[in-house]
Amino acid sequence: MNDLEKRLFDFGVRVIKYLRTLPNTFEYKIIKNQLIKSSTSSGANYEESQAGSSKPDFNNKVRISLREMRESNYWLRVIVSISEDSENDKELNFLLTESKELKNILGSIMQKTRKK
Repeated sequence: MNDLEKRLFDFGVRVIKYLRTLPNTFEYKIIKNQLIKSSTSSGANYEESQAGSSKPDFNNKVRISLREMRESNYWLRVIVSISEDSENDKELNFLLTESKELKNILGSIMQKTRKK
């Protein structure tokens, strides 16, 4: 497992664990469902890209991974916006920062593979 695969896997697991701490209101249930799917899908698609059968297959899987990470970042920003104490929530702030960094890394991979 390379460093990025590990970071993506750890991100998905930390999101799941964090979401367990949120209330079970109607709104949070929707957010939890969406965020669990997008955060774990990003890692799963990147994992699949590592066994891509061709360069276009690799690019497609990384593109999906990036799209899912962008969605994860969106849902985390929604949580920050509706949370009453998000400034003091260290785990939420870590996840938001990590999603931004992972988004940038995946975007960089996309740019580099397009140039080749």
